[in-house]
Amino acid sequence: MSSSAHAGGVGNFDGPSTPTRQRSKKMGNRTRHRIVGVLIAIATILGAQRASRAEVTDLLRKLDLSAYPRSTKPPEFNSRTADGRAVSLVSLRGKVVLLNFWATWCKECLEEMPSFEQLHRKFAGQGLIILGINAREGTAAIQKFGKELDLTFPLLPDSKGEINAAYGVIGLPTTFFVGRDGRAVARGVGPRQWAGGPALALIQALLAEPAVLRDAQ
Repeated sequence: MSSSAHAGGVGNFDGPSTPTRQRSKKMGNRTRHRIVGVLIAIATILGAQRASRAEVTDLLRKLDLSAYPRSTKPPEFNSRTADGRAVSLVSLRGKVVLLNFWATWCKECLEEMPSFEQLHRKFAGQGLIILGINAREGTAAIQKFGKELDLTFPLLPDSKGEINAAYGVIGLPTTFFVGRDGRAVARGVGPRQWAGGPALALIQALLAEPAVLRDAQ
């Protein structure tokens, strides 16, 4: 009896499988599969982020935009649009924000505005916010300008030039991009072909980013 028990049993892990052992094995396999799936998903996301960064960097170069370090945060501001709506940068977190600094007397600003309107109509539903921040002009002049050009994106008076100064604007037009995660992406001084292929691709790449990047540092 004792010999038979020793040969067949308590310490013999190669013996016949019991239903409990089979269930445990299946559960273990499922757990391993889940872990592998999670690791693959993480690797895919990180790989996509790296690819997106490389794409954004290339598009910034094509548009001759100056990129900021990824940890750079843009100056916060609180203001009102020309038609009286409150707006702040912090309230737009999770959106891609394009800030365009302009004036009615600026010919190059005038030439850019139709392109910004096209971008607004094309991408607003996907999370793009365009804010036209005027430089030291009155609300009436801004509203007249917007009406003449049939602009539907928000125009902000900056009568004291405080927002312009906070962003270091020294020439018009000047355009800034802010990512969904709230970081400053890039700046461009002077006009660009905002309705062209590289600009459209840049906006699409920024819209494809998550609102919070895990390794934004």
